[in-house]
Amino acid sequence: MSNKVLVIEDEPDIRKTLEYNLTREGFKVSGCGSIKEAKKLIEIPNFSIILLDLMLPDGSGLDLCREVKSNSLTKDIPIIILTAKDDEVDKVVGFELGADDYVTKPFSVRELILRVKAILKRNAKPLSTPLEINRNFGSLKMDIESHEVFIDDKEIILTALEFKLLNQLVERRGRVQTRDQLLSDVWGYSSDITTRTVDTHIKRLREKLGSMGKYVQTIRGVGYKFSRTPE
Repeated sequence: MSNKVLVIEDEPDIRKTLEYNLTREGFKVSGCGSIKEAKKLIEIPNFSIILLDLMLPDGSGLDLCREVKSNSLTKDIPIIILTAKDDEVDKVVGFELGADDYVTKPFSVRELILRVKAILKRNAKPLSTPLEINRNFGSLKMDIESHEVFIDDKEIILTALEFKLLNQLVERRGRVQTRDQLLSDVWGYSSDITTRTVDTHIKRLREKLGSMGKYVQTIRGVGYKFSRTPE
């Protein structure tokens, strides 16, 4: 079955441009310009990915993102947020609600399509069976199979991407991961794509980890690494 894309964008020119270019790439595309219209389309959850504008005439795209991600039937549909607002708060909130990425307007249609393809490719890959079911680091405990994280036996709620990012860092602790490496291994993006997604996710991950956040170290001019030992 062809990948189906839902474009939720109230600016007709942008919506038509996206619909045209995505269709040329072989996608089946549906488009709408409001939350009300989008909800009707999403009632039958057969979309592979959603491109979601934040500023819609009948409400905030963040509210729709929250609704999609809290519904068991639609929570696994990836969402890329499209926004004219380059506001860090909106981006962090979007990621917290489960969005996979954001694109700030004006954007390159080619790059957006590359992001769509990368996310769909990543989601289509079967997860490899981990050699370790549990991964421990001091008071941090990760259950790889159940995607649960605990610090001092208290569960820390992470999104799927945050869990994957943390797992990547802890698994390779002591080794520096460049932004390009993380984009490739966690998001499935090629080096053709430039984005601050990694930095925003790292910031949010540190906040959620609390006292353990200090072990996610910034290597200036290179990338990030997780400390080798908890001492």
